[in-house]
Amino acid sequence: MTSHDSRSPDFDKSHWHRQLLEHRSALFAVLVTVGISIGGMVEIVPMYSMSAGPETLEGVTPYTPLELAGRDIYVSEGCYNCHSQWVRPFRDETLRYGEWSRAGEYAYDRPFQLGSRRIGPDLHRVGGKYPDAWHWEHMRDPRSTSPGSIMPPYTWLYEKTYDVEDVQASMTAMQTAGVPYTDADIAGAGATIDAQATKIVSNLAATGANAQQDKQIIALIAYLQRIGVDGRNAIAAQDGGQ
Repeated sequence: MTSHDSRSPDFDKSHWHRQLLEHRSALFAVLVTVGISIGGMVEIVPMYSMSAGPETLEGVTPYTPLELAGRDIYVSEGCYNCHSQWVRPFRDETLRYGEWSRAGEYAYDRPFQLGSRRIGPDLHRVGGKYPDAWHWEHMRDPRSTSPGSIMPPYTWLYEKTYDVEDVQASMTAMQTAGVPYTDADIAGAGATIDAQATKIVSNLAATGANAQQDKQIIALIAYLQRIGVDGRNAIAAQDGGQ
């Protein structure tokens, strides 16, 4: 076997990179650093020079305070480990999940919940697909709504509560990250949450569910019912205007 050690008599010096780079570790390290730096700048600079990404969709708005609380719960429970939020532009995907996802739909997602696996179905078009009662039953007993599901039940969401002050803190963080929440939005989060939660509880009560509006399950339902809705409506409006 031919040795690649530059000190070996069998070392092939016919290639310039072996003579100039491979046995000059310091120079090679410097050049690698320069190359990585250039590549990093190409990736990072556009993030700070483009205010809303490669495209915008008119009609895509920030999450309501209750939806943002539900999103925080979604993240904390690790739902992204089994569910993606990215419908790819392939026929088999659009037939199953709906309209393929556009970049502008994620304008106010911090961080994005694209996901990398689909142990469960993609959720980017789940908003409005099922009634509130379906999500209530699905989180309590996934197999009651989806026979054969391997998803575990999330019964503690029916007992644990969310905190309005935590939601306001999340809104403040999102505001810092560029989401257009106003100080008035943050200050009035409690009233906004009550109004939306009351509506969800009323929908659930109509099906016989004994729901309380301060429970985490209500916030999660609010978030799930919102995912992809603005984008779907914006895309439909664009297509209708062409």
